[in-house]
Amino acid sequence: MTEPVGLRERKKWRTRRVLIETAYRLFEQQGYDRTTTAEIAAAAEVSAATFFNHFATKEDLLLTDDGEHILRAGLDVLAERRSAETAFEVLRRAMHRMLIEAGTGIRDPGGEPERIRLDLITSVPALRATMLQRAFDAQQRLSAALVLACEGELDETDAAAMVGAVTGAVFAAGQLAVRTGGPLDDAMRRAIDLATR
Repeated sequence: MTEPVGLRERKKWRTRRVLIETAYRLFEQQGYDRTTTAEIAAAAEVSAATFFNHFATKEDLLLTDDGEHILRAGLDVLAERRSAETAFEVLRRAMHRMLIEAGTGIRDPGGEPERIRLDLITSVPALRATMLQRAFDAQQRLSAALVLACEGELDETDAAAMVGAVTGAVFAAGQLAVRTGGPLDDAMRRAIDLATR
């Protein structure tokens, strides 16, 4: 969620960010299920209509659409594979690029909002189910892009296993960091490096 250029777009971006950060704080204090959209809007000092101009549901606050541009950053790296790179090297570079892209917005792995978001996603069953589906979709897209980037070197099974290994490692390390209070961004970087050796 990088800040846009035009004045109107910057204002919309700031309002969206305030709503997300306010919601995360309320979710952490009161619990996800007990927090209403009306309470979020009031705490963010906007109308309920403004809330719904930015988010269709409370779930959308945690499962923001900025995941697409983060994934796109990784897909772009795979599409531009360097000639001497191995499959694991280009996958490592793609995953690190995605972390860098996440760091430019609300989903910054080094920030407190992302720790809260991940804690909620792993503890609220409805959110976990939606997030898993999105994660599976992202894995499939990364796998398909890796097959294309490494044409003739990998088949679909190899690519799926490689992507599954690295995304699984990132997820496991991230969960541990959230649970123990360790640095999330460092845990994710280490997981990428270990899984792509």
